Amino acid sequence: MAVTAFQENEQKVYALLSQIPSGRVSTYAALAAFLHSSPRAVGGACARNPFAPEVPCHRCVSSTGFVGGFMGDWEKTASGVNVDRKLALLKDEGVTFDERGMLRDRSVLWSDFRV
Repeated sequence: MAVTAFQENEQKVYALLSQIPSGRVSTYAALAAFLHSSPRAVGGACARNPFAPEVPCHRCVSSTGFVGGFMGDWEKTASGVNVDRKLALLKDEGVTFDERGMLRDRSVLWSDFRV
């Protein structure tokens, strides 16, 4: 079966996500800029990531510093499970957010992607 351009782009997103070190986060916009793509396309690839958490899509946040979505959900679902899980994964790595879901320390932002 041939790999589509769509699947190829998702694989590139996953390769970049794998470069983000533990304790750091990047943004959908930073990944998109590196790939000459759009933040929504990056978010879509993250939402469909079948390799999480080994491919750490939880380390991707909104450019405003907002925690963003996780596993296809933006902010909180009715159960709140997905974003709570993302926040817990990041907290375990030392990345914290305030009560509004905003990144507390922007010095953890990372964008040193390599081809």
